[in-house]
Amino acid sequence: MKRPPGIDSYVIAWRRHFHKNPELSFREFQTSRAVAAELKKLGIMVRSRVGGTGVVGLLQGGRKGRTVALRADMDALPVDEDNRTSYASKNPGIMHACGHDGHMAMLLGAARLLSRQRKDIAGQVKFLFQPGEETPPGGALGMIRDGALEAPRVDAVFAFHLDSSLPTGQAGLRKGPMMAASDNFEITIAGKGGHAARPHDCLDPVTAAAQIITGLQTIVSRRVDPVWPAVVTVGQVQAGSKHNIIPQQAILTGTARTIDPHSAKMMPVWIGQMAEGIARANGLKASLSYERGYPVLVNDPGMIDLCEKVIISLCGKRAVVRISEPMMGGEDMAYFLQKAPGAFVRLGSRKDGATSYPWHHPKFAIDEKALPLGAGILAEIALNYLSRQQGAMNARQNP
Repeated sequence: MKRPPGIDSYVIAWRRHFHKNPELSFREFQTSRAVAAELKKLGIMVRSRVGGTGVVGLLQGGRKGRTVALRADMDALPVDEDNRTSYASKNPGIMHACGHDGHMAMLLGAARLLSRQRKDIAGQVKFLFQPGEETPPGGALGMIRDGALEAPRVDAVFAFHLDSSLPTGQAGLRKGPMMAASDNFEITIAGKGGHAARPHDCLDPVTAAAQIITGLQTIVSRRVDPVWPAVVTVGQVQAGSKHNIIPQQAILTGTARTIDPHSAKMMPVWIGQMAEGIARANGLKASLSYERGYPVLVNDPGMIDLCEKVIISLCGKRAVVRISEPMMGGEDMAYFLQKAPGAFVRLGSRKDGATSYPWHHPKFAIDEKALPLGAGILAEIALNYLSRQQGAMNARQNP
């Protein structure tokens, strides 16, 4: 499929609009209104307020067939931007530092491309603009509960994520587990406070907290099967108010990330045993609060093959990068992939040093040349899937 003139400037303009006007998770009010208005201009049926601020567009093809969904996340991050551009964030403390502005622009570009050839499409294309990916439990579950994947039922779902670790023109693919289950935990250690000069009269939660932080690392090294990756990180420690006071309690907040289903199931048990045992050995008590986050994101092998075929046809064999190991980050695209087979693809967006900063960095930036490329690939994936399904249906009807 050839991109019509103007698609490059179209997606870049939209990306810059979204980048300049970022909104936090579940507050994407202006963003969702802009998306809905543009989809309507393209002649696409729109449902708003799906799962909160989510938007669902439905493009009816000229012939009967199955339904494929393309998804983009909409929320920005609580980050102060450190880029000097004409389209830098105008909202203090809020920035599109993870590429979601580009994801929305690419999906609008794909919608524009597909809307121009709707008569030739055998089936339907749904465009899922999802809120709240950055804030568990995320926006995917709410959209699913509100029927985003029904009426008509979605048969396959695809999404891209811009990736500054890959150069523009390349795409990272992986069959099976692609991203980890990501959970959160909080450990409260209750002690007995007092004067720092008289520790024997106290039960110090700080020393116990230090031992617990160190002990938690043995969960990965001694409890998890070593062939499966896992992470246990304490990212926040809260304790004390002054240098010479032993506090009453200490609070540890962290994250646990797993790929193996058994490790995911057992992680709260292992963390609880470690914290409670160390606290008890020091004469204190520890309690665990454990919050399940996103599940493991699993790509369907057949859908990855379809994506690879499309990418090679448009960009050549060198464009495909096979990812050997899953990432330990979490993504609520996983929920959509539990409901329908599909694929989550990492799309390269690195041009030079100016676009090599990682996700969530104040200087995060993308090579905007990746955007029209991504829009074209997304549209072609949808067309390829629907035409393949139509061909299979015709073969069954005419053996």
